[in-house]
Amino acid sequence: MPITLQPEHERLVSEALRSGAYQNSDEVVGRALELLQLRDAWLAESRSKIEDGYAAARRGELMDADQVRARMDEKKRVWRAEQHKA
Repeated sequence: MPITLQPEHERLVSEALRSGAYQNSDEVVGRALELLQLRDAWLAESRSKIEDGYAAARRGELMDADQVRARMDEKKRVWRAEQHKA
């Protein structure tokens, strides 16, 4: 499939090739498309979580600041424990 790139996109591909991280323009475009898919999946997941949270809030299922802080502290404790194992 022939693709025509805008000059600024051609420049970005050229810069990526000059960096030495990619062998050819197909690799650059392939990686860009992979990242686009990951971003789109992240956005869809985030939107879903936001909608779930909004629905919970409308039902009155809210957490107070102390509950949020306790959850964050627990997540931080778990993360630190994992970092010490590594």
